Amino acid sequence: MRGGRSITAVLMVALAGLVALPSAGLAQDAPKTAWGTPDLQGVWDFRTITPLQRPEDLGDKAFLTEEEAVEREQAAVERDIRLWNQEARRTEAGGNVGGYNNFWMDRGTRVVGTRRTSLIIDPPNGRMPESTEAGRARAAAGRGSFSDQLPASYTDLSNADRCLMGFNAGPPITPGGYNQNVQIFQTPDHLVLMTEMVHTVRSIPLDGRPEIDDERLAQWSGNSRGHWEGDTLVVETTNFDTDRNWRGSSTGMRLVERFTRVDETTLEYEYTVDDPGTWTEPWTVNLPMTRNELPMFEYACHEGNYSMDAMLGGARADERAAAEEGGQ
Repeated sequence: MRGGRSITAVLMVALAGLVALPSAGLAQDAPKTAWGTPDLQGVWDFRTITPLQRPEDLGDKAFLTEEEAVEREQAAVERDIRLWNQEARRTEAGGNVGGYNNFWMDRGTRVVGTRRTSLIIDPPNGRMPESTEAGRARAAAGRGSFSDQLPASYTDLSNADRCLMGFNAGPPITPGGYNQNVQIFQTPDHLVLMTEMVHTVRSIPLDGRPEIDDERLAQWSGNSRGHWEGDTLVVETTNFDTDRNWRGSSTGMRLVERFTRVDETTLEYEYTVDDPGTWTEPWTVNLPMTRNELPMFEYACHEGNYSMDAMLGGARADERAAAEEGGQ
């Protein structure tokens, strides 16, 4: 099931009071575990209408005013109400069915509490660094588009089409259109993260064991190792599988994530991507998450892989049609 959370409650809360959340990093009363470390456990909601990259028309404006934040949040609420009430239209047989309607979307209606104009905080312009030529080529190949060439196999389709990766599941975690929650489990020597989208699970040792740099043991989510720096859990991840191709990244990518429990309801999540083979410089994202008392929802992607069968079957049908036309 995609986007199983109704927006009704969200709209009611948003309309009741459009005020930005408190800035992360201000409160000090963070809960602790029985063994004394900050307690990161629970379900954390990372929905936000703050874009990953700062819109170019904002130039060097790093923060919104409170009034600007309220305007954006009001516009998001009005957008959801308008789309929610939009009458469904019947699709003609053989026509383009389009994307999901708004019932399945759960983008959120709030900017981040810091009122930043982008989730990217470094480079200072709030935008991703320039990609290398190799990075651009990998990104294009990873999109799995077959507008110019029909897929001969399921391997010609993107990782998202194959339900191997979710666009917001990470690592690193990035807001998307729906299923925007991550659940964290914690013991003295391990941390486990499970994203709601695709239910990607990462088990992260905290016991000081060395990294695995053998490419034969590369993984879709990389090889992670965590350690505490004061009250912040730092997770370093390397050895990503060559077929993962996240945003065109290379197997040499190093990801450093930082988790800081700010207070009862806030988890500050920050990560830095360092991949000289893909971007001309490292870049950093800051994404405050909010405690969610609701349970995680099922994410079934395309159950029984029926969509994969339909996509490949459609490609074969188009090929037969083209062959028949060429034989006339």
